[in-house]
Amino acid sequence: MVVDPRSPTVTDGLQGARCSDCSVTVYPADDACPRCGGPADRAVLRGTGTLWTWTVQRYAPKSPPYQPPPGGFEPFAVGYVELADDVRVAAVLDLDDHDDIRIGMPLTVTAGHGVPRARPTPPGEERA
Repeated sequence: MVVDPRSPTVTDGLQGARCSDCSVTVYPADDACPRCGGPADRAVLRGTGTLWTWTVQRYAPKSPPYQPPPGGFEPFAVGYVELADDVRVAAVLDLDDHDDIRIGMPLTVTAGHGVPRARPTPPGEERA
């Protein structure tokens, strides 16, 4: 779905871009295509996809900008989620147990402040 950058819906969902010339999709949004250099139009990306690969971050990121939480650093999972829009998005994986993480599992990615976050997609919503 291509949207007008001035539209209020541009702030909702994952803000990517789609090239007007070669149709490549990127996240985060950029004004130019990384493949051909052509113009890219803002696009709201579907936030559902599958886990492409992942790892566990076992040491605290560089500070600043990282701000340790009140209880101190806890290892967390990060991965690439391949969205239905043919783009992979790096995201923190919000799962309580790292043993539950599987490549190919359905995830929903949301953007907010900082890095996108991914959580398991509820059954029945995989194709939303």
